[in-house]
Amino acid sequence: MKTVIKNISKLVQNDDNMIKFRAGNDMNHLNTISNAFIEIEDGLITDYGDMDDWKGIDDWNQTKIIDAEEGILFPSYCDSHTHLVYAESRENEFNDRLNGLSYQEIAEKGGGILNSALKIAEINEDLLYEKSLERLNNLILQGTGAIEIKSGYGLNLESELKILRVIKKLKENSPVSIKSTFLGAHALPIDYREKKSEYIDLIINKMLPAIKSENLADYIDVFCEKGYFNVEDTIKILEAGQKIGLKGKTHVNQFNSIGGVKASIENKCISVDHLEIMNEEDFLAFKDSSCIATLLPSCSFFLGIPYSPAKEFIKRNIPFNLASDYNPGSSPSGNMNFVSSLGSIKLKLNAEQVINATTINGAYAMEYENELGTISVGKKANFFITKPIPSYQYLHYSFGENLIDKIFLEGKQIK
Repeated sequence: MKTVIKNISKLVQNDDNMIKFRAGNDMNHLNTISNAFIEIEDGLITDYGDMDDWKGIDDWNQTKIIDAEEGILFPSYCDSHTHLVYAESRENEFNDRLNGLSYQEIAEKGGGILNSALKIAEINEDLLYEKSLERLNNLILQGTGAIEIKSGYGLNLESELKILRVIKKLKENSPVSIKSTFLGAHALPIDYREKKSEYIDLIINKMLPAIKSENLADYIDVFCEKGYFNVEDTIKILEAGQKIGLKGKTHVNQFNSIGGVKASIENKCISVDHLEIMNEEDFLAFKDSSCIATLLPSCSFFLGIPYSPAKEFIKRNIPFNLASDYNPGSSPSGNMNFVSSLGSIKLKLNAEQVINATTINGAYAMEYENELGTISVGKKANFFITKPIPSYQYLHYSFGENLIDKIFLEGKQIK
């Protein structure tokens, strides 16, 4: 069965050249088609263009027609950094912050990641899956069509495997494209606070073999930060992951610059994420690399910490994407519409730069650039259509307004 969507007021981010990502001045480039149509078959985009060039329908019995009603069509958001699988929210810690405690101070008294790890240990896997699926379904309705989900709230063998098994089950039962990341090196468990080397040995010698045996992850991640894992720890863990086929991603420069960017890029990480604090050495580390920077503005918004210097990345021709960092402690929202608005309001990016950062560049950060991120023949038919709005810039301008009308994943409309 073929599906044809007609009367699209503007089709955004079409691409015939199968670009991998956009960087520098190219971030200002955005292809669009006014008065457009798109054709879908077997979950893939088979044609698109101007309505005046539409060839019509050969077989009405095998074609479904959908009217976009003058909405604007965007490729689905590609959110490359989330911690969506967690047991409970942490609004009590939010209140602690309002009363003056810092993120680090909350962590030092047993809150933060350690609090989430305690809750993961207590919840059974079926209930954790149900809660996570509900969150994921909400994100689908907000336009997300590809997502990376990390573990890291387990911090022991049993709980980390529990999270990764839930992610695997989400992969098997959701139309969203999902990548799984093992983040055992997210924090030191209470029992290992004075025994970091032993915990790293547990990650390498116990957790990684179990993950490999069940094929539970695509990537490995490390929180490289003062008080967590240093550069030497990060390199050791990344190398161990690579030995079992897990490519690297890292949390770096959220609060301090300690050399994690350079070490991550030298160890061939797909992306380095956060980057709120950057120095000259960090920027220079990107030279001649294929690594992409992942910026997380809603985390900065929620914690009140500096925003990543997105304009400097553009000036230096370094590719970057925007992601939600959805998690219960520092970014309790996976709404990529809000992330997009923050990209404009706080990072001072124009609409074209934001759209590139949340679609094709987000896809590249998950190695989905050949399947998602643009409206291209042969790619998955993952996109959303807005209500009638004046322009694609309006999507970021009118933050807080629900503007999405129709959602398609692998060619099927999501109700």
